[in-house]
Amino acid sequence: MTSSLILSIVTFIYGLSAFFYIFAWIFRNTATSRLATGTAFLAIFGNTMGIALRWMESYRLGIGHAPLSNLYESLIFFAWTIGVIYIFVERKHRNKIIGAFTMPLAFLTMAYASMSPNISDRIQPLIPALKSNWLIAHVMTCFVGYAGFAVAFGTSAMFLFKKKDSEAESTLISRFPAAATLDELTHQMVTFGFLFLSIGIITGAVWANSAWGRYWGWDPKETWSLITWFVYATLLHARLMRGWHGKRIAFLSIIGFLVVMFTYFGVNYLPGLHSYGSSG
Repeated sequence: MTSSLILSIVTFIYGLSAFFYIFAWIFRNTATSRLATGTAFLAIFGNTMGIALRWMESYRLGIGHAPLSNLYESLIFFAWTIGVIYIFVERKHRNKIIGAFTMPLAFLTMAYASMSPNISDRIQPLIPALKSNWLIAHVMTCFVGYAGFAVAFGTSAMFLFKKKDSEAESTLISRFPAAATLDELTHQMVTFGFLFLSIGIITGAVWANSAWGRYWGWDPKETWSLITWFVYATLLHARLMRGWHGKRIAFLSIIGFLVVMFTYFGVNYLPGLHSYGSSG
């Protein structure tokens, strides 16, 4: 069994987990909520095995590199990080409804990687610019940060729904964690993501210097990564120095994640040194 086949199967397991989380939230079914968590663990385990097998396959082909070098590989790693961080949040806060807003993101990420005709799952030799351990550090830290922002996106959406239904007229929304809990969780996830994004930008600059002889060149992806950093820096500054809470922070978190998605997907198709990411 190849890694691509395993990861294709994992896509449907993520989808099943997302379905169970949504079903358990809507119908308040305890058995289904336990099944949702179990399926999430299974998806993460399968995702881990798929990444490990792909790494071994690259060595069998005589290529030998970590599976973090193209859009397909970064997508499957992104889904893995979303799943792992979400499970940590679930275990800490003991609330599974957050999974209904987070696990679909992991599923959509895997689905895009597995089903998009524009993404190849072939293992290919690295171009010279990618033959660097700094690349591995850059990709891993960036996507851990992105995953933190993804969870913050989910909790921000939940917060806005919660505030809109302030009188608890909706039974579904009344099952959400308290608004203050969601607000604080959003702040924690943004702080976590911002830390790793900052490390990712620094390691990316070091990698760029070793690959192209300059730390920063205003490549489209570099530029939009910096814009992403400033959006979340503004959010954290507004909260810590201006005392912003609630809706304004939630809206900024959602805007930030949309910028992340453009930085990740849209910029890949613009001409630049990072455009190799779209080729798979």
